[in-house]
Amino acid sequence: MRRAAMFPSCSRVSQFPESNPDPLLDGLNDPQREAVLTTEGPVLMLAGAGTGKTAALTARLAQIVRTRRAWPSEILCVTFTNKAAREMRERVGHLVGPAVEGMPWLGTFHSIAAKLLRRHAELVGLQSNFTIIDTDDQLRLLKQLIQAEGLDEKRWPARQLAGCIDRWKNKGLNPGDLDALENEAYANGKGQRFYQLYQDRLKALNACDFGDLLLHMLNILRTHRDVLEQYQRRFKYVMVDEYQDTNQVQYLWLRLLAQGHKNICVVGDDDQSIYSWRGAEVANILRFEKDFPGAKVIRLEQNYRSTPHILAAASGLIDANSERLGKTLWTALNGGDKVRVIGVWDGPEEARRVGDEIERLEREGAPLSQIAILVRAQFQTREIEDRFIAIGMAYKIIGGFRFYERAEIRDALAYLRLVAQPSDDLAFERIYNTPKRGLGDKTLEKIHRHARARGVPLSLAAVEITDTDELPARARNTLLALMRDVARWRDLAKVTAPAELVRTLLDESGYTAALQAEKTAESAGRLENLTELARAMEEYETLGDFLEHVSLVMDNDKADDADKVTIMTIHAAKGLEFDNVFLVGWEEGVFPSQRALDEGGLASLEEERRLAYVAITRARRRCTILHAANRRIYGQWTSSIPSRFIAEMPEDHVEQETTLSGGASLWRAQWSENSDPFAHVARDAAARGSHRGPGWQRASTREFDPVPRRLPEPGRSAASFAAKPRRDVSLGARVFHDKFGYGTVAAQEGNKLEIDFETAGRKRVIDSFVKLAE
Repeated sequence: MRRAAMFPSCSRVSQFPESNPDPLLDGLNDPQREAVLTTEGPVLMLAGAGTGKTAALTARLAQIVRTRRAWPSEILCVTFTNKAAREMRERVGHLVGPAVEGMPWLGTFHSIAAKLLRRHAELVGLQSNFTIIDTDDQLRLLKQLIQAEGLDEKRWPARQLAGCIDRWKNKGLNPGDLDALENEAYANGKGQRFYQLYQDRLKALNACDFGDLLLHMLNILRTHRDVLEQYQRRFKYVMVDEYQDTNQVQYLWLRLLAQGHKNICVVGDDDQSIYSWRGAEVANILRFEKDFPGAKVIRLEQNYRSTPHILAAASGLIDANSERLGKTLWTALNGGDKVRVIGVWDGPEEARRVGDEIERLEREGAPLSQIAILVRAQFQTREIEDRFIAIGMAYKIIGGFRFYERAEIRDALAYLRLVAQPSDDLAFERIYNTPKRGLGDKTLEKIHRHARARGVPLSLAAVEITDTDELPARARNTLLALMRDVARWRDLAKVTAPAELVRTLLDESGYTAALQAEKTAESAGRLENLTELARAMEEYETLGDFLEHVSLVMDNDKADDADKVTIMTIHAAKGLEFDNVFLVGWEEGVFPSQRALDEGGLASLEEERRLAYVAITRARRRCTILHAANRRIYGQWTSSIPSRFIAEMPEDHVEQETTLSGGASLWRAQWSENSDPFAHVARDAAARGSHRGPGWQRASTREFDPVPRRLPEPGRSAASFAAKPRRDVSLGARVFHDKFGYGTVAAQEGNKLEIDFETAGRKRVIDSFVKLAE
């Protein structure tokens, strides 16, 4: 479309007359209007959760176009996701009509950088038709380089090197920029060499990865002043959404482009910066006023989402952070429930309580689609999923797979299935070269051919083929060692509890070591999931019982269009909102995450607190927080104290409900300034100018004996329980089991019972897992 046709009769610098109402400003509050009308100079739109920042940002973009301050092609507008870019394009199109079609520079960081790089590819040794490789291609290429250099890929995995390279590119570092510490991050000082080999190989292939899109353009802008000045002149206005999530290379790239006209508007919330593990740096938004002197800071504080109690609780919590610009959310809404904090005895009771609360809401007419359960880590979903299966509650996992559908869990289950059933060919194929043990497709093809000829399962064919010369010696020895391991695990399964079996199996197969060697956030999460798998198996007497349970769970999937409860991590929930939100596992070591505190000290504590703030502000009407007095960790019942974040919320906006002794006064006293075990570390680190502190230890280390010893019931101390002997369970007795419900004892052998359950049928359980029904 030609410019004259787009703007047929208006001057480029004319504005709507002040006497006439501007339709772009309809429905906006005063700070939003100010943000829209402040078009010149640097602007920081500090937008709290639910304050309508998208509406303000879109209206500001439309205002610039409608008032002819710049042609659409002279505006750089950057978002973090394609979805956000599409939504903004649609909104602006609704406001300004066909002019939005002339906005080629509205998109994500990577899409805009790719468009720029194709124009100037030759300046970094590429051709304009370069290929952008994905993660799988990147790993394949790195493995080739590691092999060519004679490095042990098991000790120095390609995935670990990929993580290092991604981190370096997020920081805007080229191979020559690495310091001694960064160089030591891979293969004992070979990080720089492998980074350079990788970049050289990419250039030879006329390819780049996603990190290169921004890094190459940053290098071009730094070294070719004519190109930099060209785009500084072109982009009269720069607008950036979610600025608190920018990493170093994005920050440097934007700062260079905005130095021309200095009309940069960034929108973000320092209190919602929760992606440091992706390279995001909250410091970018905190120093905006320093980077752009004279910047105007406009705070959007009126929240349109949540009730006053929810906002006050969240605001009081985030006030404990020192590294923030500061704002206070408020709402014109009236009433609403206080934030409920529920203390329960243990993890299973937490899952039961959440299920009961959701069933109550459902009876009251609340749609399941407006109910969410948010967890700090993915492994926490397992107990909730099992409970929902037991009561028939429809649910969906957002941002990940159901627990038993995750790749690492499927791998472990495949090992267990092959141990339980040697003829399970699908399980054999999955574990055959998982983790990588040098067995390729040709070896598997020969095993298949032998199995078909003999009419036997793959596992037996694998054993038989090792007695022949069909395979090279190395493959034969590796395969024979694997099958001997499987046979040994099969014997072990007859005398070992299922949980101990899976721990042994994962260690001896090399699966655990392979994940540990990756040293990435993803691999750490996968290890947590495997730990939770072993914990789940502690509830079952035999491997067969557990595998049967998993089969029933996997068969429980219903139509995607059904009304379902949403289960997701807090990170995945950012940007979403629900009427009713349940936040589970708010105990020290779980949330805040012990691993995060150990690795990041004070800086990680503040990010964990920002994550808690994000979690609370997802709720529109009701927010319920649960914490358990006991968690089973690594096979041991360990007592826990409530998260410090609970004590940091203002008491006037919190409603306590707990069956545990001490109540609110106890946990608030535990997290007073004088008793916080992390407070001294935080103060010392601040005094040293460091954001890293020594590993903080769990405040309470009292442990209980593992099941089958029975734990005290909720609301009763261990002493009172021990003083009151338990009535014997006898034939015909009516009992209750946490998972299977009510039933009648049909047979008894020592401490093992056969019980006819009303809904689950006949099951064999240990007597310590049931209690007499009242």
